[in-house]
Amino acid sequence: MKANPKLEQNNKEAPMSIMTMVVLTGLVGGILWSSVGYLLYVFHFTEIRPNVILEPWALGEWKKQWLGTVISIIFIGIISIGVALIYYAVLKKITSILGGIGYGVALFLLVFLVLNPIFPGIEPFGELKRTTIITSVCLFILYGIFIGYSISYEYDELQMRKRQEAEEVPS
Repeated sequence: MKANPKLEQNNKEAPMSIMTMVVLTGLVGGILWSSVGYLLYVFHFTEIRPNVILEPWALGEWKKQWLGTVISIIFIGIISIGVALIYYAVLKKITSILGGIGYGVALFLLVFLVLNPIFPGIEPFGELKRTTIITSVCLFILYGIFIGYSISYEYDELQMRKRQEAEEVPS
């Protein structure tokens, strides 16, 4: 029995482009981990809720209600696309989990030390409770691992497929 190449089940699905995967990873990572951050806020592990992202730009009390939370989580997902693209551009070849951990710590330091004055809802670093700092560092590390490992894994898989295709093509 020969396989008929024209049958639908014999067709291979074209893999997603690396850029599409990076954008999707950033969006999903931002939405997922900011939602986890909101749950951590609800259970009093942190004093910071995702809504702080809206404080410098939005007026009104709606930003502190459920609509503000939903819009904040989506907005963080959109910003996270840029974060994922930066990881792809700079660190995609790092296959170790340490790359994601370092990226998460760097993002934490950027948000809490450098960008802190932009967000009035986040107290100065020295005035934050210990549980807020520990929870936030852990959350940023998990986010960094999610972004970093996902992108590095897909990049490595793409490189391996290219090498296999180059070996299969007779000269």
